Amino acid sequence: MAEVGEPAGCKGVELVLPVYHPEQPEVALSLVVCRSAGRFPWYLLTNEAVTCEQEAWQVAFASVRSFHIEQTWRYDKSELANPRPRLWYWQEREKLLLMATLAYAFLLTLLEPCYDPLRFWLLRSYCHRSGWHCRRAKAPLYRLRSALSRLWQKYPPTFALLGQRRLPNVQLLSA
Repeated sequence: MAEVGEPAGCKGVELVLPVYHPEQPEVALSLVVCRSAGRFPWYLLTNEAVTCEQEAWQVAFASVRSFHIEQTWRYDKSELANPRPRLWYWQEREKLLLMATLAYAFLLTLLEPCYDPLRFWLLRSYCHRSGWHCRRAKAPLYRLRSALSRLWQKYPPTFALLGQRRLPNVQLLSA
């Protein structure tokens, strides 16, 4: 388990070397090597000047963060059917991206602890998996999207009813 403050998968910064590209010797680069027990080392090449261990950790954290951002985009492109927005006008493209963001935010809210019973029911009923990897997943967004899709195919939601005014429940008392 990584210590607090270390990126997952990286136990320690082992080596920081200044390197140069043969075609661009005027550009100073730094090679940061992070190693973890039982895993291949990470070789992170950056144009930031790395002179101390704290700066090397900043490079490692930035790499981990960019990996999470890339995973989010990959998910949006594949699971939310948004491979390439081929829209000419920026307003239409922005509207499409905002709808994808709204769908993604909805799925993320289902990961909140207060929705655990609903999430477990959805996954168990509409996207059941019994493998070790599926049980250990912290954010099963692919399975949640699949489960919601199957639920809504079986019971299509009627969003028009959401906009209607609700009448208060009135109880008649008999005398």
